[in-house]
Amino acid sequence: MPVELASHRPVVPLYGSVVAPDLITVTAPLAARVAMRPVHDGQRVAEGELLVALDEADVQPPLTQARAEVADLDAQIESEQIGYANDQQALRREQAILDNALRRLERAQSLASRNLLSQSELDDARDGEDQAKLTVANRQRLLDEHPTRLRRLQAQLERARAGLEIAERDAARSHVMAPFDGVVTRIEAAPGDRVASGAALLSIYPVTGLELRARVPNRYQDDILTALREGLPLRARVSERDIELRLERLAGEGDPAGTEAILSVATSLKNPLTTSLATTVERGLLRPGSMLSVLLELPPVANTLAVPYSTLYGNDTLYLVNDDDRLERLSVTVLGETVPGAAEQDDAEKDETVTDDTTMSSGERWLLVASGALASGQRVVTTHLPNAVDGLLVDDGNSTAASSGEESTP
Repeated sequence: MPVELASHRPVVPLYGSVVAPDLITVTAPLAARVAMRPVHDGQRVAEGELLVALDEADVQPPLTQARAEVADLDAQIESEQIGYANDQQALRREQAILDNALRRLERAQSLASRNLLSQSELDDARDGEDQAKLTVANRQRLLDEHPTRLRRLQAQLERARAGLEIAERDAARSHVMAPFDGVVTRIEAAPGDRVASGAALLSIYPVTGLELRARVPNRYQDDILTALREGLPLRARVSERDIELRLERLAGEGDPAGTEAILSVATSLKNPLTTSLATTVERGLLRPGSMLSVLLELPPVANTLAVPYSTLYGNDTLYLVNDDDRLERLSVTVLGETVPGAAEQDDAEKDETVTDDTTMSSGERWLLVASGALASGQRVVTTHLPNAVDGLLVDDGNSTAASSGEESTP
């Protein structure tokens, strides 16, 4: 084949699994019986569509009880305020009674000093004063404790209100609606089942946002990180499934075998203008847990040559055919694999939604090699010759080697 140096994109074969990072698991907010579950595993649902509903007979009693506790504490606080006002009025009356008791005691002491009052009557006057003082002291204690009792009741009310909010939240969550357009999966409960609080009922994932996680060998990570920093789009294809992906980022952690690349599903290859990711999911081309084999395109490398695998001898050798129809050994650097037609394109001049049909169209992978001694117009032997040596005379069907009388290899 003639040497035609050009810009080619190396491709990296990757094998990974499809994941749904935004998958949501619906759980039971409280212990209850499942009343309705109108959806089925694998069913496509629209945003706002009912997924599962718990029995109202189990949902309403906790809500009613929580409301009753709040109402009870509201009444207790109101009663405390009324009692405080009554205690203030009672204190004024009891203080007046104490003043009268003090005056009676003074009169009794005056009469007793003149022997006009018996000792028992004087003692009764003292007891009356002590009783009045005790009553005033008890009433004052009730008034002093009012702020403490009020704070305690208010704290209990706040706790009851929090319980009411939880009950209202659980009641609202007892009817689960689809938060987005998605696909139902992992159904764990059927109508009539009794489920515990926090038990998983089903899961749902959005039709958009699916990702492919595939491990990339460490040797390619520098090129990928450089392309990501420079904002260069890196595409991957699943030609047999008519799917295109875009590399978004590398995972935050790696291991000696490599680092996971995270690729987002972009569109269908055949109808990129009209085929949405939702349609791709509906057609069954993508499901979380599916395993995909993809070819990741790296940034293009200039002055490189794509050759069939049969061209290479060992790990770094190929043969040129010189003007004398003799083989010339040439050491090259193998940059990886490529697909014929995966040449550099000016991404700024093309619509991002339009896919180049020539890129990776056949899916056949060739080797991508480079060498300073390669030049356009040279000839490279692509047939793997078992006895290839430097200087061997060959006949490619167009030369005059056969008529020269020398030994040649067709």
